Amino acid sequence: MANQKILDILGDKAGYYLEHQCRTIPAKQLHAPSRNHVDDIWLQSNRIPQTLRSLQQILGAGRLANTGYVSILPVDQGIEHSAGASFAPNPAFFDPEQIVQLAIAGGCNAVASTYGVLGSVARKYAHKIPFVVKINHNEFLSYPNKYDQIMFGTVRNAWDMGAVAVGATIYFGSDESGRQIQEVSRAFDMAHELGMATILWCYLRNSGFKKDGVDYHASADLTGQANHLGVTIQADIIKQKLPVNNGGYSALQFGKTSAKVYSELSSDHPIDLCRYQVANCYMGRVGLINSGGESKGATDLQEAVITAVVNKRAGGMGLISGRKAFQKPVKDGVALLHAIQDVYLDRSIKLA
Repeated sequence: MANQKILDILGDKAGYYLEHQCRTIPAKQLHAPSRNHVDDIWLQSNRIPQTLRSLQQILGAGRLANTGYVSILPVDQGIEHSAGASFAPNPAFFDPEQIVQLAIAGGCNAVASTYGVLGSVARKYAHKIPFVVKINHNEFLSYPNKYDQIMFGTVRNAWDMGAVAVGATIYFGSDESGRQIQEVSRAFDMAHELGMATILWCYLRNSGFKKDGVDYHASADLTGQANHLGVTIQADIIKQKLPVNNGGYSALQFGKTSAKVYSELSSDHPIDLCRYQVANCYMGRVGLINSGGESKGATDLQEAVITAVVNKRAGGMGLISGRKAFQKPVKDGVALLHAIQDVYLDRSIKLA
């Protein structure tokens, strides 16, 4: 049984998430996270020794060190949501040092942020916590707004500041996705050549993915395919939103899939939906980390713990949670990050 703190946070939802048994894709078919993840999975790949070292640096840091799981603090919202929208709830985080200090105090495996944020404090902190430099962003000041991920710097610049990994976003389904796939693929190739790890934000973006009042941007089938495209360009870790529904292909009537995706490989349960995402990450060979989402205030802690339970029991590698942590007093942000990590440290919470 999960520890009492986790049970208290889950409340009357504990049974629904902790007792579910997946009857879609069997757990034995997955490459589940383990303390030997780099040796068991990546040693047989084309990743060079320096990249293996970088992956191990991430997996070997923070409270989750050497468990196979990761907890990452991402703070790149100052560009994509505006600095005001991101940091006004807690203005101290306009200062990059506060971001890095929260990641350290929160026991995170790594901190992910922009060239400017991490570069401004690199000499003081790059050797104290793994840096993940987010290399592209949706510049959101042009009017009217446009939705396009553009490069903000070079991979070499990220390497020079001591980063162990680079992160990038592709808006799959957008008009610009073809160019973004090529840009990020080249950037990831350069990162691997330099011995860095790669993390891909596999997000969907197309107004056509909403139909009859239902938003399929976080459907299991469409996000699963985005994941599969992401691992194809050799992302080492995939970041994806937790699925909230399914049937995007069917409802939108485009592309190709199989009826078995819905009848046999998934169900309505969140853990089964997330497992389909894991399956599309080469059955977990490439780690799936789910995002924490926006801060909603009083429900943040429970939502974060639920997301962690779903990710872990589905076969994922961890969480990358930002706004729920940094848009509140530091002690509360640290407590939330620790609660997420406690799920992965609890050996009684197993694969469904």
